[in-house]
Amino acid sequence: MHTQSVDSPPRPAAPRTALRAATVLALCSALLLILVAARWRPLTGFDGDVSRTTHRWAVADPGLTHVCRVLTDWVWDPTTMRLLCAAVVVWLVWRRSAWWTAGWLVAVCAVGTVLQQSLKAAVDRPRPVWRDPVDSAHYAAFPSGHALTATVVCGLLLWLLHRYGVGRALWRTAVTVAVVSVAGVGLTRVWLGVHWPSDVLGGWLLGAMLVALAVAAHQRWRP
Repeated sequence: MHTQSVDSPPRPAAPRTALRAATVLALCSALLLILVAARWRPLTGFDGDVSRTTHRWAVADPGLTHVCRVLTDWVWDPTTMRLLCAAVVVWLVWRRSAWWTAGWLVAVCAVGTVLQQSLKAAVDRPRPVWRDPVDSAHYAAFPSGHALTATVVCGLLLWLLHRYGVGRALWRTAVTVAVVSVAGVGLTRVWLGVHWPSDVLGGWLLGAMLVALAVAAHQRWRP
């Protein structure tokens, strides 16, 4: 009987498993959304303490702050993530003739953009304001669009690697890049003082929820 190597990518989760994960993530996202919208004092206090501390560090270390700006504006920017997604869509159509999967990928990324913009408008949470800002950003704060987009794109691309099967070295590299990207973009947004920590957490939770729902939909409805 064939047994799967512990070093090889795991098989994609069954639809029920993905739906369970999506349910848990949706509940966590909803709870955080309620606390943010209600301006729950312990949460706002935590956000303020962390943000003030990281802002002092950012002002005191302009070299690291510049690196964070380059990473967040060019490497992990939502536009960069969407371009990466577009390249994968082209590959799916050109090399695999996987039109359904390519359309699925585009649709999920579009839903992520609509979701984060809608929540920003609905919650209308102000961003941190500093006398000596090291960066600037527009629109409302919650959720972090950078964190949500990176989570959705990296999560979907990792799942596609699971599905199509990759070598051990490529799999390890992809997981490392994805984890560093998703965690790193969130940390840079807080370091640069343009998001509260709970904005980033909200982006991560919502992004992961979308990935779980998308995986379940793909496995259930793909022709």
